[in-house]
Amino acid sequence: MSTLFVNAHVVTMDDEGAEHPGGWIQVDDGYVTAVGSGNRPDTDHLHDLGGTVVTPGLVNTHHHLWQNLTRARAQQENLFGWLRALYPVWAAIDEEAEYAAARAGLAELALSGCTTVFDHHYLFPPGRKGLLEAEIRAARELGMRIVASRGSMDLGESDGGLPPDSIVEDRDDVLAATEAAAALADGAQVEIAVAPCSPFSVTKELMRESAELARRLGLQLHTHLAETVEEAEFAQETFGCTPVEYVEELGWLAEDVWCAHCVHLSDEDVAKFGRHDVGVAHCPSSNMRLGAGLAPVRGLLDAGVRLGLGVDGSASNERGDLFLEVKQSLLVARARGGPKALTARDALRLGTRGGAAVLRRGDIGELSPGKRADFAVWRTDGLELGGASDPVAGLVFAGPHRVDRLYVGGEEIVRDGRLVRGDEDEIAREQRCQAERFAS
Repeated sequence: MSTLFVNAHVVTMDDEGAEHPGGWIQVDDGYVTAVGSGNRPDTDHLHDLGGTVVTPGLVNTHHHLWQNLTRARAQQENLFGWLRALYPVWAAIDEEAEYAAARAGLAELALSGCTTVFDHHYLFPPGRKGLLEAEIRAARELGMRIVASRGSMDLGESDGGLPPDSIVEDRDDVLAATEAAAALADGAQVEIAVAPCSPFSVTKELMRESAELARRLGLQLHTHLAETVEEAEFAQETFGCTPVEYVEELGWLAEDVWCAHCVHLSDEDVAKFGRHDVGVAHCPSSNMRLGAGLAPVRGLLDAGVRLGLGVDGSASNERGDLFLEVKQSLLVARARGGPKALTARDALRLGTRGGAAVLRRGDIGELSPGKRADFAVWRTDGLELGGASDPVAGLVFAGPHRVDRLYVGGEEIVRDGRLVRGDEDEIAREQRCQAERFAS
């Protein structure tokens, strides 16, 4: 069945950066089959988009869905102080709370124009079951794509790590559970990644063996890296090297790896990432909220690093709005490098095509023939966009926005700024009910 979406400023994010004012998109069986302006192809169904801007669906490359249960805590702490305050609270996570948090987090992301979400779930208190399954169920219900991770922590306080001993796992249990989790993937809507948490919460042995397991299973690898000065000091004191040198020794500088944050990188670190094709999830709001610093966005791009955007957890950002991160990435780059460091379209590319490259998904992040029909429809008649002669730049500079319509595989999951497959009010009520269990 062919559907034609017409009367929009279509931003393709293809190799040429083509845009089509007054354009159209043809969709067949969940894929884009044609994009253009002027003469339209024949179609079974016609949808008038009313002069909106259409972009590829946004791709979130780093998140922690459960964390929206504990927003606005440890408000003036750095990363380590924030984690020490929250680890004992998060220890209460279970399947019911995870499902409520995942629905709320995914709904918030969808309403910000996000169609694909990577969730870095590394909290598996011993004996708790069904956590990954709960968030995958929530994504399927809402109609979003998810890359779910079987993360891990096995370096507790008594062994020199940051997390309490009560929430770390046995290494063999982690590896067995990670291998079992690989069966949850279906290749299109659900993928699985292997994601030990960080150098300060995971042993060297588990980092190395997780990489070996991921490569045997053909899965991607992810971890936090070089987020704060405190992390750099921990690595120097514990391992006698920098965080990047540490993961390099363990075989983690490779094309099947992407790392979150990467705020504190030397010029040589950046060059290494480029040479080894390591991806980076840039999380500007979270980095600024925790006082971690400003990532070297322009330097990473100039080195050819695959760079995408992440919201990070809603306990270190407080918003699950990926379009906000598009604007924040623009501001962070300019704060470091001046007004020419990044354009509005560069920032939008980070949130779409860039994120797809980080996740090594060649089928999303772009509106061109053969790509999946994942796209966001943005109204341009609101107060914040009046007077913007360039609708795309206006959209980025004036963000964030609530998306008007959102499509995943050609299926509508947001209509008129409301969820199609879920009741926003009911989701919010259930999330608040579960959050009360985590109140301090």
